[in-house]
Amino acid sequence: MQKVGILGGGQLGRMLLQSAANYPVETYVMENDAHCPSAHLCHHFIKGDIKNFDAVYNFGKQLDVLTIEIEAVNVDALERLEAEGIKVIPKPAVLRIIKNKIEQKKYYQQHQIPTAEFVITENKEELRALASFLPAAHKLGMGGYDGRGVELLKTEADIERGFDAPSVLEKMVKVDKEISMIVAVAQNGETTMYPPAEMVFDPVLNLLDYQIAPSVLPEKIFWKVEAIAMAVVRNFNSPGLFAVELFVDKNGDVLVNETAPRVHNSGHHSIEGNYSSQFDMLWRILLGYPLGCTDAILPAVILNIVGEEGFSGPAFYEGLEDVLKMENAFVHLYGKAETKPGRKMGHVTVIGKDRDELVYKANRIKHLLKVKTKTELQN
Repeated sequence: MQKVGILGGGQLGRMLLQSAANYPVETYVMENDAHCPSAHLCHHFIKGDIKNFDAVYNFGKQLDVLTIEIEAVNVDALERLEAEGIKVIPKPAVLRIIKNKIEQKKYYQQHQIPTAEFVITENKEELRALASFLPAAHKLGMGGYDGRGVELLKTEADIERGFDAPSVLEKMVKVDKEISMIVAVAQNGETTMYPPAEMVFDPVLNLLDYQIAPSVLPEKIFWKVEAIAMAVVRNFNSPGLFAVELFVDKNGDVLVNETAPRVHNSGHHSIEGNYSSQFDMLWRILLGYPLGCTDAILPAVILNIVGEEGFSGPAFYEGLEDVLKMENAFVHLYGKAETKPGRKMGHVTVIGKDRDELVYKANRIKHLLKVKTKTELQN
Protein backbone atom coordinates (compact mmCIF):
# COMPACT_ATOMS: atom_id res chain seq x y z
CA MET A 1 0.00 0.00 0.00
CA GLN A 2 1.49 3.33 -1.08
CA LYS A 3 2.02 6.11 1.44
CA VAL A 4 0.77 9.42 0.03
CA GLY A 5 1.18 12.76 1.78
CA ILE A 6 -0.80 15.97 1.29
CA LEU A 7 0.67 19.35 2.23
CA GLY A 8 -2.21 21.47 3.51
CA GLY A 9 -5.36 20.43 5.34
CA GLY A 10 -8.12 22.67 3.98
CA GLN A 11 -11.33 21.76 2.19
CA LEU A 12 -9.53 20.62 -0.96
CA GLY A 13 -7.55 18.11 1.08
CA ARG A 14 -10.77 17.06 2.83
CA MET A 15 -12.54 16.25 -0.45
CA LEU A 16 -9.43 14.53 -1.77
CA LEU A 17 -9.37 12.32 1.34
CA GLN A 18 -13.06 11.50 0.91
CA SER A 19 -12.15 10.00 -2.48
CA ALA A 20 -9.14 8.15 -1.04
CA ALA A 21 -11.45 5.61 0.62
CA ASN A 22 -11.89 3.96 -2.80
CA TYR A 23 -8.18 3.16 -3.19
CA PRO A 24 -5.47 1.11 -1.44
CA VAL A 25 -3.57 4.05 0.02
CA GLU A 26 -2.26 5.17 3.40
CA THR A 27 -2.82 8.91 3.75
CA TYR A 28 -0.73 11.51 5.58
CA VAL A 29 -1.58 15.21 6.04
CA MET A 30 0.57 18.05 7.37
CA GLU A 31 -1.04 21.31 8.47
CA ASN A 32 -0.46 23.79 11.31
CA ASP A 33 -4.09 23.69 12.48
CA ALA A 34 -4.94 20.46 14.33
CA HIS A 35 -8.67 21.22 13.78
CA CYS A 36 -8.41 21.77 10.03
CA PRO A 37 -11.04 20.21 7.69
CA SER A 38 -8.72 17.32 6.72
CA ALA A 39 -7.40 16.36 10.15
CA HIS A 40 -9.84 13.58 11.07
CA LEU A 41 -10.12 12.02 7.59
CA CYS A 42 -6.51 10.94 7.06
CA HIS A 43 -4.72 7.92 8.51
CA HIS A 44 -1.90 10.07 9.92
CA PHE A 45 -2.08 13.79 10.80
CA ILE A 46 1.13 15.71 11.47
CA LYS A 47 0.93 19.22 12.90
CA GLY A 48 3.56 21.30 11.13
CA ASP A 49 4.32 24.35 9.03
CA ILE A 50 4.10 23.58 5.30
CA LYS A 51 6.28 26.65 4.59
CA ASN A 52 9.14 25.37 6.78
CA PHE A 53 11.97 23.47 5.05
CA ASP A 54 12.70 21.00 7.87
CA ALA A 55 9.04 20.29 8.56
CA VAL A 56 8.26 19.55 4.88
CA TYR A 57 11.45 17.54 4.36
CA ASN A 58 10.94 15.37 7.46
CA PHE A 59 7.28 14.84 6.57
CA GLY A 60 8.04 13.88 2.97
CA LYS A 61 10.98 11.53 3.43
CA GLN A 62 8.76 8.79 4.92
CA LEU A 63 6.40 8.81 1.91
CA ASP A 64 6.15 7.27 -1.56
CA VAL A 65 4.31 10.21 -3.12
CA LEU A 66 3.76 13.80 -2.02
CA THR A 67 1.21 16.30 -3.32
CA ILE A 68 -0.26 19.68 -2.34
CA GLU A 69 -3.66 21.26 -1.82
CA ILE A 70 -2.29 24.83 -1.71
CA GLU A 71 0.67 26.44 -3.48
CA ALA A 72 2.14 28.17 -0.40
CA VAL A 73 4.57 25.36 0.48
CA ASN A 74 8.35 25.10 0.87
CA VAL A 75 9.51 24.30 -2.67
CA ASP A 76 13.19 23.96 -1.65
CA ALA A 77 12.28 20.99 0.56
CA LEU A 78 10.23 19.43 -2.25
CA GLU A 79 13.19 19.75 -4.62
CA ARG A 80 15.42 17.99 -2.09
CA LEU A 81 12.87 15.19 -1.67
CA GLU A 82 12.51 14.81 -5.43
CA ALA A 83 16.29 14.55 -5.77
CA GLU A 84 16.24 11.78 -3.15
CA GLY A 85 13.70 9.74 -5.09
CA ILE A 86 10.36 10.77 -3.56
CA LYS A 87 7.66 11.32 -6.18
CA VAL A 88 6.43 14.90 -5.90
CA ILE A 89 3.29 15.63 -7.95
CA PRO A 90 3.22 18.20 -9.44
CA LYS A 91 6.96 18.67 -9.92
CA PRO A 92 8.55 21.30 -7.65
CA ALA A 93 9.82 23.19 -10.72
CA VAL A 94 6.19 23.75 -11.76
CA LEU A 95 5.21 24.91 -8.27
CA ARG A 96 8.08 27.40 -8.32
CA ILE A 97 6.65 28.96 -11.49
CA ILE A 98 3.01 28.93 -10.49
CA LYS A 99 3.24 30.12 -6.87
CA ASN A 100 4.78 33.40 -8.09
CA LYS A 101 2.41 35.32 -10.38
CA ILE A 102 5.35 37.19 -11.92
CA GLU A 103 7.08 33.93 -12.94
CA GLN A 104 3.75 32.55 -14.12
CA LYS A 105 3.21 35.48 -16.50
CA LYS A 106 6.80 35.18 -17.77
CA TYR A 107 6.16 31.48 -18.42
CA TYR A 108 3.15 32.29 -20.64
CA GLN A 109 5.20 34.91 -22.49
CA GLN A 110 8.15 32.53 -22.94
CA HIS A 111 5.95 29.79 -24.42
CA GLN A 112 3.92 32.21 -26.59
CA ILE A 113 0.73 31.43 -24.71
CA PRO A 114 -1.79 34.29 -25.11
CA THR A 115 -2.28 36.26 -21.90
CA ALA A 116 -3.29 39.83 -21.03
CA GLU A 117 -0.66 42.55 -21.54
CA PHE A 118 1.28 43.13 -18.32
CA VAL A 119 4.03 45.12 -16.60
CA ILE A 120 6.03 43.99 -13.54
CA THR A 121 6.18 46.48 -10.65
CA GLU A 122 8.68 46.19 -7.80
CA ASN A 123 7.05 48.77 -5.51
CA LYS A 124 4.34 51.41 -5.29
CA GLU A 125 6.66 54.10 -6.67
CA GLU A 126 6.96 52.18 -9.94
CA LEU A 127 3.19 51.65 -9.92
CA ARG A 128 2.52 55.39 -9.61
CA ALA A 129 4.51 55.97 -12.82
CA LEU A 130 2.18 53.62 -14.74
CA ALA A 131 -1.09 55.54 -14.47
CA SER A 132 -1.37 55.54 -18.28
CA PHE A 133 -1.50 51.70 -18.24
CA LEU A 134 -4.80 51.70 -16.31
CA PRO A 135 -7.42 50.25 -16.07
CA ALA A 136 -5.58 47.18 -14.83
CA ALA A 137 -5.51 44.47 -12.17
CA HIS A 138 -2.62 44.65 -9.69
CA LYS A 139 -1.70 41.13 -8.57
CA LEU A 140 0.71 40.48 -5.71
CA GLY A 141 3.55 38.25 -6.93
CA MET A 142 3.58 35.99 -3.87
CA GLY A 143 0.98 35.11 -1.27
CA GLY A 144 -2.32 35.92 -2.96
CA TYR A 145 -5.11 33.35 -2.60
CA ASP A 146 -8.90 33.18 -3.08
CA GLY A 147 -9.26 36.73 -4.36
CA ARG A 148 -6.85 38.22 -1.82
CA GLY A 149 -3.76 39.86 -3.28
CA VAL A 150 -5.67 41.33 -6.25
CA GLU A 151 -6.69 44.99 -6.56
CA LEU A 152 -8.62 46.41 -9.52
CA LEU A 153 -7.16 49.81 -10.38
CA LYS A 154 -9.49 51.67 -12.75
CA THR A 155 -8.17 55.23 -12.41
CA GLU A 156 -5.14 57.04 -11.02
CA ALA A 157 -7.09 57.63 -7.78
CA ASP A 158 -7.05 53.86 -7.14
CA ILE A 159 -3.25 53.50 -7.28
CA GLU A 160 -2.75 53.86 -3.52
CA ARG A 161 -4.68 50.56 -3.10
CA GLY A 162 -1.93 48.81 -5.07
CA PHE A 163 0.87 46.75 -3.53
CA ASP A 164 4.23 48.06 -2.35
CA ALA A 165 5.88 44.75 -3.25
CA PRO A 166 6.81 42.84 -6.44
CA SER A 167 3.56 42.46 -8.40
CA VAL A 168 2.05 42.10 -11.87
CA LEU A 169 0.08 44.99 -13.34
CA GLU A 170 -2.21 43.33 -15.85
CA LYS A 171 -4.21 45.23 -18.48
CA MET A 172 -7.96 44.90 -17.88
CA VAL A 173 -9.64 42.58 -20.37
CA LYS A 174 -13.17 43.21 -21.67
CA VAL A 175 -14.37 39.79 -20.58
CA ASP A 176 -17.27 38.01 -22.25
CA LYS A 177 -16.83 34.70 -20.41
CA GLU A 178 -14.49 33.25 -17.76
CA ILE A 179 -13.72 29.61 -18.40
CA SER A 180 -11.91 26.97 -16.37
CA MET A 181 -10.32 23.93 -18.01
CA ILE A 182 -9.12 21.12 -15.77
CA VAL A 183 -6.38 19.05 -17.37
CA ALA A 184 -5.15 15.72 -16.00
CA VAL A 185 -1.65 14.41 -16.76
CA ALA A 186 -0.75 10.83 -15.79
CA GLN A 187 2.72 9.75 -14.69
CA ASN A 188 3.21 8.15 -18.12
CA GLY A 189 2.35 11.44 -19.86
CA GLU A 190 -1.18 10.48 -20.93
CA THR A 191 -3.57 13.46 -20.79
CA THR A 192 -7.28 14.13 -20.62
CA MET A 193 -9.39 17.19 -19.87
CA TYR A 194 -12.77 17.95 -18.40
CA PRO A 195 -15.44 19.82 -20.39
CA PRO A 196 -15.09 23.59 -19.90
CA ALA A 197 -16.78 25.17 -16.89
CA GLU A 198 -18.04 28.76 -17.00
CA MET A 199 -17.43 30.87 -13.91
CA VAL A 200 -19.42 33.82 -12.55
CA PHE A 201 -17.60 35.78 -9.82
CA ASP A 202 -18.84 37.83 -6.89
CA PRO A 203 -17.43 41.31 -7.68
CA VAL A 204 -17.18 42.23 -3.97
CA LEU A 205 -15.36 39.15 -2.62
CA ASN A 206 -13.58 38.33 -5.91
CA LEU A 207 -14.60 34.71 -5.21
CA LEU A 208 -16.47 32.27 -7.43
CA ASP A 209 -20.18 33.05 -7.05
CA TYR A 210 -21.56 30.22 -9.12
CA GLN A 211 -20.40 28.12 -12.02
CA ILE A 212 -22.11 26.11 -14.72
CA ALA A 213 -20.66 23.13 -16.57
CA PRO A 214 -20.30 22.21 -19.31
CA SER A 215 -20.09 25.75 -20.69
CA VAL A 216 -21.86 26.36 -23.99
CA LEU A 217 -19.20 27.82 -26.28
CA PRO A 218 -19.14 28.39 -30.05
CA GLU A 219 -17.12 25.56 -31.63
CA LYS A 220 -14.29 27.85 -32.80
CA ILE A 221 -13.82 29.27 -29.28
CA PHE A 222 -14.11 25.81 -27.70
CA TRP A 223 -11.18 24.54 -29.81
CA LYS A 224 -9.11 27.61 -28.89
CA VAL A 225 -9.82 27.11 -25.17
CA GLU A 226 -8.85 23.43 -25.33
CA ALA A 227 -5.67 24.06 -27.36
CA ILE A 228 -4.43 26.90 -25.13
CA ALA A 229 -5.14 25.01 -21.89
CA MET A 230 -3.28 21.99 -23.24
CA ALA A 231 -0.32 24.16 -24.32
CA VAL A 232 -0.06 25.61 -20.80
CA VAL A 233 0.08 22.16 -19.20
CA ARG A 234 2.15 20.38 -21.86
CA ASN A 235 5.05 22.79 -21.34
CA PHE A 236 5.14 22.01 -17.61
CA ASN A 237 6.31 18.45 -18.39
CA SER A 238 4.81 17.25 -15.11
CA PRO A 239 2.15 14.81 -13.97
CA GLY A 240 -0.68 16.30 -11.95
CA LEU A 241 -4.06 17.96 -12.13
CA PHE A 242 -4.08 21.53 -13.43
CA ALA A 243 -6.89 24.09 -13.50
CA VAL A 244 -6.30 26.63 -16.28
CA GLU A 245 -8.46 29.75 -15.95
CA LEU A 246 -9.07 31.62 -19.20
CA PHE A 247 -10.79 34.79 -20.39
CA VAL A 248 -12.83 34.90 -23.58
CA ASP A 249 -12.93 38.57 -24.55
CA LYS A 250 -15.57 40.50 -26.50
CA ASN A 251 -13.66 39.84 -29.76
CA GLY A 252 -13.64 36.08 -29.24
CA ASP A 253 -9.93 35.98 -28.34
CA VAL A 254 -8.87 33.57 -25.59
CA LEU A 255 -6.32 34.62 -22.95
CA VAL A 256 -4.91 32.67 -20.01
CA ASN A 257 -5.62 34.32 -16.67
CA GLU A 258 -3.80 31.94 -14.31
CA THR A 259 -3.17 28.29 -13.53
CA ALA A 260 -3.54 26.26 -10.33
CA PRO A 261 -1.43 23.06 -10.05
CA ARG A 262 -3.99 21.17 -7.95
CA VAL A 263 -7.64 20.30 -7.48
CA HIS A 264 -9.66 23.49 -7.77
CA ASN A 265 -12.91 25.18 -6.73
CA SER A 266 -13.99 25.25 -10.39
CA GLY A 267 -13.93 21.44 -10.49
CA HIS A 268 -16.15 20.68 -7.49
CA HIS A 269 -19.15 19.99 -9.72
CA SER A 270 -17.31 16.92 -11.02
CA ILE A 271 -18.12 14.99 -7.80
CA GLU A 272 -21.72 14.57 -8.95
CA GLY A 273 -21.54 15.87 -12.52
CA ASN A 274 -18.79 13.74 -14.11
CA TYR A 275 -17.99 10.04 -14.21
CA SER A 276 -14.57 10.57 -12.61
CA SER A 277 -14.37 13.55 -10.25
CA GLN A 278 -11.29 15.76 -10.11
CA PHE A 279 -10.47 14.18 -6.73
CA ASP A 280 -10.80 10.63 -8.04
CA MET A 281 -8.66 11.66 -11.02
CA LEU A 282 -5.87 12.99 -8.82
CA TRP A 283 -5.73 9.70 -6.90
CA ARG A 284 -5.42 7.85 -10.20
CA ILE A 285 -2.49 10.11 -11.10
CA LEU A 286 -0.78 9.87 -7.69
CA LEU A 287 -1.07 6.07 -7.56
CA GLY A 288 -0.09 5.48 -11.19
CA TYR A 289 -3.49 4.16 -12.31
CA PRO A 290 -5.19 4.78 -15.70
CA LEU A 291 -6.93 8.14 -16.04
CA GLY A 292 -10.71 8.21 -15.47
CA CYS A 293 -13.55 9.29 -17.74
CA THR A 294 -14.12 13.06 -17.72
CA ASP A 295 -17.45 13.02 -19.59
CA ALA A 296 -20.31 14.95 -18.01
CA ILE A 297 -23.19 12.84 -16.65
CA LEU A 298 -25.51 15.87 -16.54
CA PRO A 299 -25.07 19.65 -16.60
CA ALA A 300 -24.20 20.99 -13.14
CA VAL A 301 -24.15 24.28 -11.26
CA ILE A 302 -22.05 24.88 -8.17
CA LEU A 303 -22.60 27.64 -5.66
CA ASN A 304 -20.15 28.61 -2.93
CA ILE A 305 -21.42 28.81 0.65
CA VAL A 306 -19.56 31.71 2.28
CA GLY A 307 -19.79 33.37 5.68
CA GLU A 308 -22.30 36.22 5.86
CA GLU A 309 -21.22 39.79 6.54
CA GLY A 310 -21.53 40.71 10.21
CA PHE A 311 -21.20 37.16 11.57
CA SER A 312 -18.06 35.74 13.18
CA GLY A 313 -17.96 32.74 15.51
CA PRO A 314 -19.45 29.21 15.73
CA ALA A 315 -21.12 28.48 12.38
CA PHE A 316 -24.86 27.96 11.98
CA TYR A 317 -26.35 27.05 8.60
CA GLU A 318 -29.65 28.90 8.23
CA GLY A 319 -31.89 27.37 5.54
CA LEU A 320 -29.92 24.11 5.31
CA GLU A 321 -33.01 21.90 5.67
CA ASP A 322 -34.79 23.79 2.88
CA VAL A 323 -31.87 23.19 0.52
CA LEU A 324 -31.66 19.50 1.46
CA LYS A 325 -35.32 19.13 0.40
CA MET A 326 -34.47 20.28 -3.14
CA GLU A 327 -34.24 17.60 -5.82
CA ASN A 328 -30.73 16.88 -7.15
CA ALA A 329 -29.08 19.41 -4.80
CA PHE A 330 -25.95 18.10 -3.05
CA VAL A 331 -24.58 19.97 -0.03
CA HIS A 332 -20.88 19.81 0.83
CA LEU A 333 -19.89 21.43 4.13
CA TYR A 334 -16.18 21.75 4.81
CA GLY A 335 -16.14 20.99 8.52
CA LYS A 336 -15.07 24.49 9.59
CA ALA A 337 -16.36 25.18 13.09
CA GLU A 338 -15.94 28.96 12.89
CA THR A 339 -17.40 31.33 10.31
CA LYS A 340 -16.30 34.83 9.37
CA PRO A 341 -17.37 37.17 6.56
CA GLY A 342 -16.44 35.82 3.13
CA ARG A 343 -14.95 32.55 4.44
CA LYS A 344 -15.57 29.51 2.22
CA MET A 345 -17.67 27.18 4.37
CA GLY A 346 -18.94 24.76 1.72
CA HIS A 347 -20.60 24.47 -1.66
CA VAL A 348 -23.80 23.15 -3.18
CA THR A 349 -23.93 21.31 -6.50
CA VAL A 350 -27.18 21.01 -8.45
CA ILE A 351 -27.44 18.68 -11.44
CA GLY A 352 -30.17 18.44 -14.08
CA LYS A 353 -30.96 18.52 -17.79
CA ASP A 354 -32.42 22.04 -17.96
CA ARG A 355 -29.70 24.71 -17.67
CA ASP A 356 -32.14 27.57 -17.00
CA GLU A 357 -33.65 25.60 -14.12
CA LEU A 358 -30.15 24.98 -12.72
CA VAL A 359 -29.38 28.71 -12.64
CA TYR A 360 -32.80 29.40 -11.07
CA LYS A 361 -32.08 26.82 -8.33
CA ALA A 362 -28.60 28.26 -7.74
CA ASN A 363 -30.07 31.74 -7.18
CA ARG A 364 -32.75 30.29 -4.90
CA ILE A 365 -30.12 28.48 -2.83
CA LYS A 366 -28.05 31.68 -2.62
CA HIS A 367 -30.98 33.42 -0.93
CA LEU A 368 -32.00 30.44 1.24
CA LEU A 369 -28.70 29.22 2.66
CA LYS A 370 -26.87 31.65 4.96
CA VAL A 371 -23.91 30.98 7.24
CA LYS A 372 -24.45 32.89 10.48
CA THR A 373 -23.64 32.28 14.14
CA LYS A 374 -25.81 30.67 16.80
CA THR A 375 -25.12 33.36 19.38
CA GLU A 376 -26.15 36.24 17.13
CA LEU A 377 -29.25 34.37 15.94
CA GLN A 378 -30.39 34.00 19.55
CA ASN A 379 -30.01 37.71 20.37
